Amino acid sequence: AVRKKKNSSMSVSVDLVKTGDADAVVSAGNTGAAVAAATIKLRLLDGVERAGIVTQLPNEFGVCNVTDTGANPDAKPRHLVGYAVMASILARSVYGKPMPKVGVMSNGSEDEKGTDFTKGTFCLLKHLEERGALPFKFVGNVEGHDLFEHEIDVALTDGFTGNVLLKTCEATAKAFGKWLKEELQANPLRMMGAACASGAFRAMKARLSADSVGGSPLLGVRGVTIIAHGSSTPVAIRNALRVSMEMVQQGVNPFIEEEMARLGTIPEVSEVYPK
Repeated sequence: AVRKKKNSSMSVSVDLVKTGDADAVVSAGNTGAAVAAATIKLRLLDGVERAGIVTQLPNEFGVCNVTDTGANPDAKPRHLVGYAVMASILARSVYGKPMPKVGVMSNGSEDEKGTDFTKGTFCLLKHLEERGALPFKFVGNVEGHDLFEHEIDVALTDGFTGNVLLKTCEATAKAFGKWLKEELQANPLRMMGAACASGAFRAMKARLSADSVGGSPLLGVRGVTIIAHGSSTPVAIRNALRVSMEMVQQGVNPFIEEEMARLGTIPEVSEVYPK
């Protein structure tokens, strides 16, 4: 798509960022094409090995930034360390978290839980934490329910798992809304009760709606790239533009390069914990 469709809106928009005529691109097109165009044309920031998509999920304390949600399905533990640095800077700069709390998605909160991949990520982050090299607070392993119930600012996972998680949450929210509406319309008495609680329902819908975020930043590329949903509403596009503006104004990318330079080369797991 990038090679053959040079005059597509996506390619032209990314080219405008590359030449400096624009600071950011917001795309509601194909996610894979958006990632490819931004990565190939804009290139990666200094010190970044893989770009990652960050998606915001609402929780009790604001939002939880889940990364990666689709850019890199075959990630390595050291890639997730890079995601942690980038997403923590987003949480700090845009969402006002001075010391973001970062966890690794696993099937249990105990240190020994998880696959070789998640255990490797845990070990690398623990090693860097002991060296005092992390610009965030590492809280260890976190489970799915922690994303909504506890103050987790960044949850780390590979692009395959993150994309499945994201789409499952979206489908669950839609199904719950549909079932609730059906039950409330089942008889006149319930409809009267629903009318009395209409304000609460509107507030809950706004809180759960992805429109309030607008789109998911692709962190790690030069320039700001926001990937919006293909079915985005005008409100969602407006908020995606707002987030892109905030990322430019807060200097997210320069902060990423600064922190990645301070962190240095991220080691392989075998270099830190040889078998």
